[in-house]
Amino acid sequence: MGHWLERNIVEPGKLPLLLALTAFVLTFVITRVITRLIRAGKGPFGNVRAGGLHIHHVVPGVVLVVIGGFGAVASSRSGLGAALAAIVFGIGAGLVLDEFALILHLGDVYWTEEGRKSVEAVVITAALVGLLLAGFSPFGVNDLSPGELQDRGTVIANVVANFAFSLVALSKGKTRTAIFGVIVPLVAIVGAARLARPGSAWARRFYGNRPRARAKARLRTYHHDRRWSRLSLTLQDWIGGKPDRPEPLRLPGHGPGPGPDPGRR
Repeated sequence: MGHWLERNIVEPGKLPLLLALTAFVLTFVITRVITRLIRAGKGPFGNVRAGGLHIHHVVPGVVLVVIGGFGAVASSRSGLGAALAAIVFGIGAGLVLDEFALILHLGDVYWTEEGRKSVEAVVITAALVGLLLAGFSPFGVNDLSPGELQDRGTVIANVVANFAFSLVALSKGKTRTAIFGVIVPLVAIVGAARLARPGSAWARRFYGNRPRARAKARLRTYHHDRRWSRLSLTLQDWIGGKPDRPEPLRLPGHGPGPGPDPGRR
């Protein structure tokens, strides 16, 4: 394990990337645990307020991303400075992407259905960074043996072929399948082989004059979403917490709360 770490992580200069990814994932997990405790009213934690203003953790996250990013640019790819900058950047990125939905919607949607986008953004980012980290790139590694060169060449060829399948899956409107297919080969192949989703670039290009293919694609998409959407939502709830249910609409003068103002028309 130590030899593999030295040859594939330390020697190619990937140690800062490993530290940043580790800090990113740990920050997201710790942040979600704390926010769920605050939501449940447990533990010593509470929302940060300044002058009556709720300070979201995306704010210190942006500050840490700026500090870590500039620190990484100013430092070399090795040494204590690069390691510290990577850790600071990873922590900041974890705080920022944990509230990705807030940035996207410009509103506090953390515990709503829209807030699920934050979990998706974190999972996708971690997967892509993990792909970069696990890539067996020979650049930066000295004195490769013929066996190592052959192994790395095989891996690079497989990655290129798998990326092509992922591009096909992406053109078929299967964004998540394409992203995770970059890492897991079988996922990309299955996504590329199955029918495209209605409205995708592939469907518009190849199903335009094929009404049976369009109808079959719509039916298969309906059954797929019905089968897997509940499992996907359950997994997101387990990772990020279950969103609040929207409050039912109340007509003026019905139910608890103040009635209509008789002076208003």
